[in-house]
This record gives sequence, structure tokens and C-alpha cells, in this order.
Amino acid sequence: MVSNSNNDLAASAAHFRHPITKVSEVEFRIDRKAHEGMNVPVTIYANEGLLSKMLTDRTIDQAVNVAHLNGLYKHVIVLPDGHEGYGFPIGGVAASDANNGVISPGGVGYDINCGVRLIRTSLSEKDVHPKLRELLKELFLNIPSGVGTGGRIKLGPRQIEDVLADGVAWAVENGYGWDSDKEYCEENGTMKTAKPNMVSPTAKKRGAPQLGSLGSGNHFVEIQKVDKIYNPQAAKTFGLHEGQIVIMAHTGSRGLGYQVCSDYLRVVEGAAKRYGIELPDRELACAPINSKEAEDYLGAMNAALNFAWSNRQMITHWTRRAFEKVLGSSSEGFEMNLVYDVSHNIAKIEEHNIDDSKRKVMVHRKGATRAFPKGRTEVPIMYRKVGQPVLIPGSMGTASYVLVGAPKSMDVSFGSTAHGAGRMMSRSAAVRRWRGEDVKRELAGRGIHIESASWKGVAEEAPEAYKDVDAVAEVSDSAGIATRVVRLVPMGVVKG
Repeated sequence: MVSNSNNDLAASAAHFRHPITKVSEVEFRIDRKAHEGMNVPVTIYANEGLLSKMLTDRTIDQAVNVAHLNGLYKHVIVLPDGHEGYGFPIGGVAASDANNGVISPGGVGYDINCGVRLIRTSLSEKDVHPKLRELLKELFLNIPSGVGTGGRIKLGPRQIEDVLADGVAWAVENGYGWDSDKEYCEENGTMKTAKPNMVSPTAKKRGAPQLGSLGSGNHFVEIQKVDKIYNPQAAKTFGLHEGQIVIMAHTGSRGLGYQVCSDYLRVVEGAAKRYGIELPDRELACAPINSKEAEDYLGAMNAALNFAWSNRQMITHWTRRAFEKVLGSSSEGFEMNLVYDVSHNIAKIEEHNIDDSKRKVMVHRKGATRAFPKGRTEVPIMYRKVGQPVLIPGSMGTASYVLVGAPKSMDVSFGSTAHGAGRMMSRSAAVRRWRGEDVKRELAGRGIHIESASWKGVAEEAPEAYKDVDAVAEVSDSAGIATRVVRLVPMGVVKG
């Protein structure tokens, strides 16, 4: 049950088998002693409304299961967009010792390096609105989308190896972007520790035709307007101002990343048995970080990270070309600069303060976003005085947010925060409840236009199928892990 909470939340948690303590209005805790075998406690950053949604599925149970893994530090974290996933909850963070801990593919997910990037422009609503539908159609034509859909270029065997090794650098060097784009990506858009030879031929075959494509589900390209400024200093540093037109893109590593995860789940399931690792859930299959199985997975995962960064770079290129064609000027003239590209579904070695000393840890961010504060060398030098941009997309038809990493995040969340609104209804349930045509009509009535590959995809992504993104951003801000900078509202959406 939930202690020190209101009756509604207590009622929704009455069936729950782990006692949840309310620490503050936006923080809840499950003690390490709540369940035999837990090595660390679970901390949930949410308000009572968001927590009550988490208690309707396996989100918190999964976080408790993660707390059983070996070598973890501090706590397992559930962020305000948390919901049930594979093994780890989506919106989950855990950090294990870089020498004696474990790596779990379930703590990264199937869509490796699903992520978001934001492009700013010098355009205003009056510049874009008359051409909005034409822009959306051009974006839809330029950026293929949907399950199994291929991109506009087809990579040969040598090219796919280069993409997996070099990430954004490959795209820029081949004319699909600007040199400055690399500077504004997490890790500069390239994991140098990638091992393309650890990616299976099947994964490469799936990825080779898909570079520069959106995929399905919650992936999108969205034309947005800056609606509200919360932090003028950070907004100015990021080049954002009220009324400005921006473009947000959300996609990942497509079939290649999915296959990498699938391949290595089988590998680590066998490794867990060989190394005698006891698991509360087989979906948490893991391998010791210093094992060959972990080394191979990390090499392949890092290659998939590079593919995803290159994929979003290609989408940026085609987005710029669409604006040039429809608006009749160069993208340089529109100042279509990349604000930032941030990753979800990722595991990386980072240095964090643990028990008053700096330690290297393997941070798993499953449906979670890095949120480093000012002064960190990982933050682009132009942003270092304010901190790293954090991008939290909403659902189709709702707001999105730009936040900035806050110092407290390094103490309480391993420099992490939420990655989006977070689903509260399955896609199948959404299709049963809504018709895509009705969703599109309702959004059009609010001045939000959609181009989509299918009516089913529109129904699956109905805004009501997601949690309240305003609440998610507010909790992140109130918890001190990321500070709101600007609120963005949609004008037009291209969906898979």
C-alpha cells in the first residue's frame, strides 16, 4: 500500500504487494527490505495521478525485479512517464558497477537509440501556415515511414559497415548534413567503441534498406511552434524564442536495432545460466560486464546506436530539403540548425558520484533521457553555461517540451529524466476505442494536420492513449532533475 497519501491513490495501490512510501509530492520509495533479494531500493518520480496509472500495469513490479540485479548502485529509478516494458519498465534507469556489475539488453530495449532531435528555424507561424499542408506532404514523400518501410537510399555491404562504425559522421561526410550537426548530438553522434562485426548479417540485412526512414508507432516528424518560455536564459542559449517554428523528429534504429536486441537476448539468456545469475524474471537476462557476452553485446549495441544517429541525420537532411522546395529558399537561409539530438534506450559507461567518490558505472536508460547540468564536458561548449537540452515529445496533438539538465539530476537520477509522455493504453486498446479518421478530423478542428501511412497508425497514437505530458514535464522540474525551458505546440505531424 501507499503510506502518507490520499485515499484515491491508496485505493489504486491496495492490491500492490510492495509498500510504497511517499517521500514528497513528486517522489515515492520502495525500501530495499520490501522484498527478499532486492539489492537497492526503488525511487519513483511522479505525482499521485501518474503513479496511479503505473499501478495499473507491471511498471513498479518490473522496477522491483530490476532491483534484484547484481552490482547496482543507489537505487532503481522510475521516471514520471514510466510504463510496462520488456524486463525493465520503460522510463527506467539503473546503474551497475562498470567492473563488477551486469549489462541487460532488456535495460536498453528493442529500439536501440530511439531518440529525438530538434531543429530550429528563423521562420514564424505566418511564414509557414499558408504552406503547412504542402510542407507535410513533401515531408511525407521525402521521409518514408511505416513498418518495414525502406529509406530513400539503399546501403551496400561496405556502406552499412561504415554507417555502423561512424554514425552521424558518415552521413555528414557523404553530404547529408552540416559539420555543425555532429557537435549537437549526444556523443557527437558516434560511439567509437562500436563493433560492426558483432552485428549479425540478419540485422545488417534488415537495416541496409531502412536508413532515413521513420518506422511506425510513436515515431514522427512534427512541425511545431514555440508556445511558452519558462527559462529565458536557457531558451536564448538554445536559440529559441516565442512564436518560432521548430521541427522535432523521433525515431530510432529500425529493424537493425530490433534484431540486435533479439540476437543478444538469446546470448545473454545462456550467459546468465552459465554464470549462475539468479533472475526474478527471465526478461532481465544479463551478463557480467567483464564477460565476452557483454563485450560482444556492447559492441553490437554501440553499432546500432550509430545507425540510429545516422538515421535521424538523414531525416534532418530530407527535412531541410522539403522546406527548401516548398518555401523556395535555402535551409541555411532559414537557419535550420540542429538544437540537439538526445538518445533513449541506451547503456553507457559514465562517471558518477557514488558514496562521495567518483565511480564508473554502466547506466541503463530504458525510455529515459540524459539530463546533464551545466559545466559537464559532455555538453556542447555553446550550452555548457546552462546545461544540456532535454527533449520530451508529447503525443500527437499535445505539447512537447525542451528542458535543461539540472544539477540535482547527478545526485538522484544518474543525470537522467523522462523521455516522453509515456503510454497508458496499449495500441490494440486504442484501435478498439478510436477510429483513425475521427482522430484526424478532431485534430484538424484544432488546427493540427496529419499525414500518416495508415488510419490504424493514427488510432494507435491518439493523444488520449498517452499520459499528460504537461504533468511529466512539471514533475521533472519539481523533482529538480530537469528544468523546463520552453513549451512547444504542434501544427502538423507526419506519422508512420
